[in-house]
Amino acid sequence: MKIKKSSFLITGAAGFIGFHLINKITSLGHKVVGIDDLNPNYDKKIKKDRINFLKNKIKNKNLFFFIKCNIANKNNLKKITNYKFDYVIHLAAQAGVRYSLLNPEKVFNSNIQGFYNILELVKKNNAKHLIYASSSSVYGGNTKLPFSESDKVDSPLNLYAASKKCNELLAYSFSHINKIRTTGLRFFSVYGPWGRPDMAYYSFSKKIVKNQKIDVFNGGKHKRDFTYIDEIISSIIQIVNSKKLKNSKNFHNIFNIGTNKKIKLMQLIHYLEFFLKKKAKINFTKRQEADMLETHADIRWLKKLNIKTKNTKFVNGIGKFVDWFKEYHKNDFNL
Repeated sequence: MKIKKSSFLITGAAGFIGFHLINKITSLGHKVVGIDDLNPNYDKKIKKDRINFLKNKIKNKNLFFFIKCNIANKNNLKKITNYKFDYVIHLAAQAGVRYSLLNPEKVFNSNIQGFYNILELVKKNNAKHLIYASSSSVYGGNTKLPFSESDKVDSPLNLYAASKKCNELLAYSFSHINKIRTTGLRFFSVYGPWGRPDMAYYSFSKKIVKNQKIDVFNGGKHKRDFTYIDEIISSIIQIVNSKKLKNSKNFHNIFNIGTNKKIKLMQLIHYLEFFLKKKAKINFTKRQEADMLETHADIRWLKKLNIKTKNTKFVNGIGKFVDWFKEYHKNDFNL
């Protein structure tokens, strides 16, 4: 996965995927400017801990610069006008279905206005390639499985999904007009160490160790295509380096990043119980209308790029998460 030494702007640097991506890219010797506004849409402590981890681990201080910056504020983005980037990887967003129900205006400002601001920055910077995070949520009410990039995505079930669909449309127009390459990545339920505390596997873990009841929607019948963080990072690096993509006549592309496997929600809970050595207290409840029943990625388009991943088994990935969880929270829960 060698890339010619390059400079990167990575937004959402304190986020789950951004943190892991910066850790990997700098280990390959590339320069990264990471930006994040460290907003409190979930616990700010883990965001700050991620940035501090990177600053301590990256020995060459010329490889990583962190700048606190709000992408929805154009004046704030002036903080990085003196930097030049070969690649922009845009991961910053107000993420999560539940969050979008409670804070729709913040989601709009960050995910739509912020995305437009990043497009303008890419154009002014004359970057080679913008890679941005979309989401499996765009498939919304679709019932045909597995989800394919060629499927229509006109029925988003919540504002978060709609904002990601909007990003894809904006990126298409931007690439068509400016002939700058953009690639949208529809991530499927990313999980692993240093994950997002608001995601089910993480919040369930906290409640299990605290002997609190966990709300399981739709009677536990939901199914998700869970993707381990290492596969996400490996895929992004290979996409940056893909000769097929660089030579493609299509300036805008979209790819599913998933495993092509469905995991039942109750299977996730059983694995957490096993690794945490504690029984979950479950409160079964009805489905929320904003929730998708199932997600399942068709990854044939990704394979056509010769993108190769090791596909971590779900049980092993959850085991690695719980190992990290116990270490990170050992003083919080006497683990």
